[in-house]
Amino acid sequence: MLSTLTFFLFQAYQIDFLLHVTNRIPGVSIIRPTLLLFGLITLLLIAQKDKIKERMAHPILKAYGVFILIAFLSLPFVTYPGSVIKGNLPVFIKAIVFLYFTALILDTEKRFKWALVTFVVCQVIRVLEPLYLNITDGYWGAQTWLDGEFANRLSGAPYDIINPNELGFVIATVIPFLHFYLLPGKWYMKLLYFGLLAALLYALILTMSRGALLALLVVGWVVFKDSKNKALLIIAGIIMVFAALAVMNDAQRDRYLSLFSSESKQSKSVDGRVNGAIHEFGVGLTRPIFGHGLGTTPEAKANNGFGVQASHNMYAEILIEVGFVGMFFFFKFIRQIYLQIKIFMTRLEDMQPFHAATSKAAKVVFWMFILYSTNYWGLNQYYWYHFAGLMVALACLTQPRDLIEGNARQ
Repeated sequence: MLSTLTFFLFQAYQIDFLLHVTNRIPGVSIIRPTLLLFGLITLLLIAQKDKIKERMAHPILKAYGVFILIAFLSLPFVTYPGSVIKGNLPVFIKAIVFLYFTALILDTEKRFKWALVTFVVCQVIRVLEPLYLNITDGYWGAQTWLDGEFANRLSGAPYDIINPNELGFVIATVIPFLHFYLLPGKWYMKLLYFGLLAALLYALILTMSRGALLALLVVGWVVFKDSKNKALLIIAGIIMVFAALAVMNDAQRDRYLSLFSSESKQSKSVDGRVNGAIHEFGVGLTRPIFGHGLGTTPEAKANNGFGVQASHNMYAEILIEVGFVGMFFFFKFIRQIYLQIKIFMTRLEDMQPFHAATSKAAKVVFWMFILYSTNYWGLNQYYWYHFAGLMVALACLTQPRDLIEGNARQ
C-alpha cells in the first residue's frame, strides 16, 4: 500500500484541477501549486516503485505505454516537432498523469471510494456553481450567434474556464454515477438523486449544447437497455421531455430541434459542424502516417487554410496529431478499456454493491465517451485517462491476477 501522504496529495491535486481552488485564493497561484503537487506525487511514486510494479503491468497501462513510446519515437517524423516540445508536451503530460495517478494510487477499497466520490462531488459543484450564479445574478458566461442576434449560453463558473459544450459534457459524465450510486439507496438518497437530476438537466438546457444532449441520449439508451423497469423509464423519459420543452425559450427549443429538423433556423450550424469534421479529417490526411505532432491541431488547421480553433472531433484530432500509426495504438488502449468493462459486467454478482454500481456506470460512460468524442477533443484532455485509471484501480481491487492477464491476451 502506498503512503497516506501520496493519497492525500492526489486528492488535493484532483480537487484543485477540477475546482481551480488555488486560483480562487489571491497570491497562491504564484507558487504554481498544481505543478508542485504534480512533482511531489511523481517523486513519491518513484520512491515507492516496488509497490506499484504489479499495477504497471495491467493491460490498459501497457497499451497506453506503447502509444506513448510510438508518439516519442515518431517525433522526428512529425510536421511540427518544435511545437510539441516547446508548448504542447506539458499540456499532454498534465492530462495523462490522471491515468497513472488514478491507477496506481487508488490501491485500497477506502481510497478508491473516497477518490471517486470526490470526483463526482467536484463535477456536480462545477455544474451547480454556474447554475446558481445564473439564477441569482443572471450569469451566463458565453454567447452564440443565432439568426442575426446573440443568445446566451451557460458555461463554467468564472474560475472554471470551460465552454458550454464542455459543461454539458461534465453533466453527461456525472449523471450515470449519480444514477447508479443514489437511485438504489434509501428514500433520502433517491430524493437527492431526483433533485440533482432536475438541476443538472436544467443546466444542460441552458448550455444549449446539442452534443451533450446526444450524449445524454446515449446514457439514457444504455441505462434503458439494461434496466428491468423499462416501462417506468419510458414514462419518466416522456415526462422529462415535456418538462424540458416547457422551460425552454424559443432559441433553446430551436437549437435542440435543429438536431432532428432541417427546418430549424439553426440546422445550418449542424451542417457546418459536420463539414468542419470532414475538413479536419482532410487535414489529417495531409500527413497520414505519423501526423503533425501532439497538440498541433490548431497549427495544422491554420497552415492548411482553416481556423485555429481546436478540433471538435477527437478522432480527427488523433489523425491530425499522431497519424494512422498513433491512431492504431490509441485505439488499442480504448479497446483494453472496453475489454476490462466487459469483464466487470460478467462478474457483477461477485462484486460489492459500490463496485457493481461503478461497473454499471462505467459501461454507460464508456459508450457516452465514444459518441461524445465525435464532438469533443480528447487526446490532450484528462477524461479518457482518468476513466481508464479508475478501470485499472477497480480491476486490481476486484479481480484475480489471472483474469487480468487473460484480458491482456485477448
